[in-house]
Amino acid sequence: MVKTHRMRFLNPSPFSDIATEQAALAMYLCDPNPRVGCVLVDEKGSMLGHGHTQRVGQSHAEIMALRAAKEAGHDMRGATAFVTLEPCSHFGRTPPCCDALIEAGVARVVVAQQDPNPLVAGQGIARLRAAGVQVDVLDPDAPAAVATRELNIGFFSRMIRQRPWVRLKVASSLDGSTALHNGASQWITSNAARADGHAWRARASAVLTGIGTVLADQPRLDVRLVDTPRQPHLVIVDSNLQTPPDAPLFDPDRSVLIYAAVPDAAKQAALQARGASVIYRPGPQQQVDLAAVLTDLGQREINELHVEAGQRLNGALLQAGLVDELLVYLAPKLLGPGRGMASFGPLSALADAFPLEFRSSTMIGPDLRILARLKGHDRF
Repeated sequence: MVKTHRMRFLNPSPFSDIATEQAALAMYLCDPNPRVGCVLVDEKGSMLGHGHTQRVGQSHAEIMALRAAKEAGHDMRGATAFVTLEPCSHFGRTPPCCDALIEAGVARVVVAQQDPNPLVAGQGIARLRAAGVQVDVLDPDAPAAVATRELNIGFFSRMIRQRPWVRLKVASSLDGSTALHNGASQWITSNAARADGHAWRARASAVLTGIGTVLADQPRLDVRLVDTPRQPHLVIVDSNLQTPPDAPLFDPDRSVLIYAAVPDAAKQAALQARGASVIYRPGPQQQVDLAAVLTDLGQREINELHVEAGQRLNGALLQAGLVDELLVYLAPKLLGPGRGMASFGPLSALADAFPLEFRSSTMIGPDLRILARLKGHDRF
């Protein structure tokens, strides 16, 4: 990795914050590419143009900002570009963005975060500097740097850990029941909470569930309650290929990945006829190897994996150390004995508990949304 020097102050300009706001506009749009924003500013401090990453295969943030400035009739020579992520230096689905900045005559580039992609990883910065462009990289604690990493936590996870960032979503009563003892669960939380949950689905690369949920609830698990330019992939953990070929989950226009452990040619053919991809990742006791699933999903460019499953699969993912974050909606209700959030244990000591860090708590209609992170899982 090419070493880069960093600026010694935390927030050099409000333009870094504006670039972050631009990056957030790509939240539901550009997957699997990172969410990036760019702002161009002239020597007098006037904004010339801004932009954010578009759909995969289309223009990156720097190109959108340069295009906006050009359409407004501005000269980019001597300008400063504030970019949330290091400009790419390689030919991927699009040409290198650092070349476009150099050709436009940009004199300085302020980068919030170095790109963790091994194909870039400092090479974009080195290429700019070799062309005489001044490049400054923000301190890791700068607000824009922190925000950029959080916006792209899944992309950073995939590039550094070679697996997606796993967010486990649960809707429950205040006493922790996700369903009554007979399985009834619709609906514990409010319409507002369900719509908010769909927004979290929409930002994910893929939604994962288990065969138990598929058979019991016959879900679609697509994004319906908020507008979205794309549907996330659907991933099903189904050891024995019990997914019905006529299940409602096949109705939305998206790819469906089914991970199995026990081969069955007839069932596989029927599911493939519905457009599903069947992948075998066998583990112990004829169950799917969950760690192998995440590795495979990383290779398939899945950045954020949104889990909506039952207590058994939730518990298995937690016990395997594969959950990074919990997205919990608590309804102001007490349901008594029922189905819990995750099935594991019983633990023999308090020290064996899964350590969490609360990141936020927000009222969503009458319900409380809690975002809690597994301690240490974001330190990579």
